[in-house]
Amino acid sequence: MIGSGIGGLSCAAILARYGFEVLVCESHSIAGGAAHSFERNGFHFDSGPSLFSGLSSPSPNPLRQVLDAIEVTLPCAQYDTWGCFLPEGNFDTAVGAEQFCEVLQTLRGDRAVREWQNLQRVMEPYAQAAIALPPAALRYDWGAAITIGQFLPSLARHGFAMGKLSGSFDRILREAVTDPFLQNWLNLLCFLLSGLPASDTSAAEMAFMFADWYRPNVKLDYPIGGSGALVNAIVQGFERLGGKLRLNAHVDRILVQQNRAIGIRLRSGEELRARRAVVSNASVWDTLKLLPPDALPERDRTQRQATPACPSFMHLHLGIDGANLPPNLACHHIIVNDWAAGITAPQNVVLVSIPSLLDPALAPPGKHAIHVYTPGNEPYELWQNFDRRSEAYVSQKAKRAAVMWHALERIIPDIRSRCEVELVGTPLTHERYLRRDRGTYGPAISAAKGFFPTGTTPISGLLCCGDSTFPGIGLPAVAASGIIAANSIASVSQHQALLKDIGC
Repeated sequence: MIGSGIGGLSCAAILARYGFEVLVCESHSIAGGAAHSFERNGFHFDSGPSLFSGLSSPSPNPLRQVLDAIEVTLPCAQYDTWGCFLPEGNFDTAVGAEQFCEVLQTLRGDRAVREWQNLQRVMEPYAQAAIALPPAALRYDWGAAITIGQFLPSLARHGFAMGKLSGSFDRILREAVTDPFLQNWLNLLCFLLSGLPASDTSAAEMAFMFADWYRPNVKLDYPIGGSGALVNAIVQGFERLGGKLRLNAHVDRILVQQNRAIGIRLRSGEELRARRAVVSNASVWDTLKLLPPDALPERDRTQRQATPACPSFMHLHLGIDGANLPPNLACHHIIVNDWAAGITAPQNVVLVSIPSLLDPALAPPGKHAIHVYTPGNEPYELWQNFDRRSEAYVSQKAKRAAVMWHALERIIPDIRSRCEVELVGTPLTHERYLRRDRGTYGPAISAAKGFFPTGTTPISGLLCCGDSTFPGIGLPAVAASGIIAANSIASVSQHQALLKDIGC
């Protein structure tokens, strides 16, 4: 396994559950890819995702199914409210449908509430269709006909809805919603899920979100210990099953012989042979860099290289004095500066996470750890010519971080005087530490034009998982990609037994 991102760890965990000998090689000194955590001066920070759901109870979330498969528990704090700073005003809202109606009533009145309630009814069959076939049942070979077969009655009941799940969410949105605020809000949710607007986001992805978030009495989860605790739980589970993780093990080349992947070569020169398969959790562009130049047909290499990419991120990690913070502070906040600029416009959307409000152990006593980031809207082109050791780079960081400081000042006005630790991450940080080509969030594949590719390749014994493969971007999606890749290596009988054991 190349890479220990959530997709790679999910694949490794399921393969270990099947009884295979698994080795994960991670270039970084910390496992987890974009989901790893790190510590500075007693403050524990998430490097990437901070929004989790469906982890603390049985759910259709593929990540929860990975945890169930390897029999590990993940203690979580639960909450249901986030803060919003939007052009319409500042307010807190809960994730549940009923509570959101109260916000809508205040902001937009009866008509918007009726449209939202109608959208809930419209989305219900799509939501049920989206979870009718669990990703854990999928594989990339003929055996899929057998493992999917047991779900055919459920799929048949949702046949009509299944048809619309293959396109973009925008088709459903435009038919059901005319209120400008609701259109903007749903466009925002699409962007946060996929890095793309509603016109390019998969209807299936949004349907899954409606099934997961807009249920009665729904709660969101935050792993106690941060995203690193989730990573550690998966690592501990697959190591208990015999899997191995090697850190600081940078893969330099995928070894290919007679059109078959036979192993990998590390930067140190060490070669490791694979008995069954090599699985790459690297992005499509980074996987291409690992292959010998003649390993793929030129047409296939060119097509994969031309995959459109989402922009990158800016990050602000802060350790602050937590005395006398504003009362009833939400742990997560969304800031949108201007709807008219477009939801994907650079620096238009800023997210703020203060997870130490849920888990005080993430910061020293009386302190808080804060993660502010621009989610997949920072152009790499603004950074590509900078030397990271130069004064110009330091100046550019301060300039591009200003929007995050301003967003945070709307929540905690005196934030600058409270600051004890300050770290700024850029697309170059993403590129360097996550081994991500151009620091990208992932492929920008429009659901209106096509699908994310499967994890198969023209090279025998080489599979891929992660956000460059089906189902796409996002924690549940990359976990699903890892499960599907692992299933494709296992026998059908092993696969069927797993489905039974995890309750699918």
